[in-house]
Amino acid sequence: MARTRLGDDGHRRCAWCGDDPLYVRYHDEEWGVPVGDDRLLFEKLCLEGFQSGLSWLTILRKREHFRAAFAGFDVDEVARFTARDVRRLLADAGIVRHRGKIEATIANARAALPIVAEFGSLAGYLWGFAPTRPPPRLATQTAQSVALSKDLKRRGWRFVGPTTVHAFMQAMGMVNDHLPGCGWRAACLERRRDFAVPRKRL
Repeated sequence: MARTRLGDDGHRRCAWCGDDPLYVRYHDEEWGVPVGDDRLLFEKLCLEGFQSGLSWLTILRKREHFRAAFAGFDVDEVARFTARDVRRLLADAGIVRHRGKIEATIANARAALPIVAEFGSLAGYLWGFAPTRPPPRLATQTAQSVALSKDLKRRGWRFVGPTTVHAFMQAMGMVNDHLPGCGWRAACLERRRDFAVPRKRL
């Protein structure tokens, strides 16, 4: 399979996004762009957990429903969810109705609060694990994703295995895995160089 693909619009992209307009827009506008916003980081880490066993396109198509169901992924609000909210979410056909993943999202919000208190932001903590050198191309996990996964689990997070965490790091720009030949690779490299978030090295 081709690693990059020439789209009908004349642009060459990573082949994984195919030609679905939603997926192409995600590749072009979001994937690999550095993110320092706590809400977006929390959202993506939780949605990567929901993706387990599914395709990311499935989650992407449901993302707006997820945002509505989980209070915009506001950490403070989700941390206050109760058993009543779990029942509500299990009845919501617009999301993935998996009890373990729903309860994990609530638990992860609660586990995020002490991280924010300690590091000043979720971004400050997460970016502390960003590699300083590019990882091996096409890796499914790295030393950094293993370390972050282990530390998140130690802090009470769920559905954050090393492969899930690596996919998160790729998407949030901590790792630039746009392939050589992809028209977005250079732009994301440049954004990564210019990106700065207050962070404490772990």
